[in-house]
Amino acid sequence: MTTLTVLATGPLATFQDRGRHGYAHLGVPTSGGADRGSLMLANRLVGNDESAATIEMTLGGLRVRADGDVLAVVTGADTALRHNGVPVGLAAAVVLHEGDELAVDPPSWGLRNYLAVRGGFDVEPVLGSRSTDTLSGLGPPALTANLRVRVGHAAGEWPSAESAPPNTEHPRIVVLEAHQGPRSDLLTAPTALYSGTWLVSADSNRVGVRIDRAEGSSYPLLTHRDDAGELRSEGVAHGSVQVPPSGRPVLFLADHPVTGGYPVAAVLTDAAIDLAAQLVPGTEIRFRRR
Repeated sequence: MTTLTVLATGPLATFQDRGRHGYAHLGVPTSGGADRGSLMLANRLVGNDESAATIEMTLGGLRVRADGDVLAVVTGADTALRHNGVPVGLAAAVVLHEGDELAVDPPSWGLRNYLAVRGGFDVEPVLGSRSTDTLSGLGPPALTANLRVRVGHAAGEWPSAESAPPNTEHPRIVVLEAHQGPRSDLLTAPTALYSGTWLVSADSNRVGVRIDRAEGSSYPLLTHRDDAGELRSEGVAHGSVQVPPSGRPVLFLADHPVTGGYPVAAVLTDAAIDLAAQLVPGTEIRFRRR
């Protein structure tokens, strides 16, 4: 049985796959990888099914040791990887032999990276998923140092390529495309979302990204209409841009609650959800309507 030993975790490292679907009516979030595109790419590059379990790390710092031969890859945020101290490429498969170490540095751009190994990580599924849900507490606990993780048997066909060029575009202002939200009419000026720039707050996690206007900005926050009344709680989609009374929107990510009681001004596209998962505090963003 091949295993990886976790030597260091960084700020946060969790197991993530494509999530647990079909339980929203029971109040269970989908969870899964915050940047789904990077998670699925990692699995493809080692020949796994796209839904195999990976390790999602926040702000790097993960260090693992192979206890047998394993094919591994890291995708996601722009970071430096080191195989036994020697730099290796991001989004490029590398063979780890017994005793080899792989380290992931803090990203120079972006927030989250994904480590996949051929065969996936063999952790106990909960409701059909191996994802750690930070909101409900479902799934395996967050990784800790000295944890030994088994490599599973989720491998499929070998990938058509051994590497994929990472996205090297790092714009100063990140543009997020979004569709009009189902409750935008409850805001006094819903188009204000698309005016000017917003700043990512430090009050952000896998549940959602809170944004605010820069200090001194001439662009308004979003306000509820006086006659809107109290909105009943209703289902909210992954990628919803919900507006609380403060006027500072929250972009719902993978571990978001399944219901909400504030107006949804917009819903991010799939590609924009992945971008939102890589936003670090202080990043400037704009919204573009689809």
